[in-house]
Amino acid sequence: MSLVNILYVASLILEVAALILGVMLATKKKKAYGWCIALAFALWLIYDYVKFSGTLNLSLDILSIIFFVAVISITWALWKIYQES
Repeated sequence: MSLVNILYVASLILEVAALILGVMLATKKKKAYGWCIALAFALWLIYDYVKFSGTLNLSLDILSIIFFVAVISITWALWKIYQES
């Protein structure tokens, strides 16, 4: 397995972990921004899987929209976290 493949798999695993932590923040800690974190990492997981695996033929426009929504979601979550501290 090449370094690129190892990093790809590691990235997907970390994205799943971040998604789970976002859901845990939302459900166990009752932090609404946890859902935004989960959404962002779910979308990045889809984006990375589609972009690097090539198994789904989504257009670059659709991938760009997915990425943009993920960035908006994580930015909103970070803004809420900043306001709390």
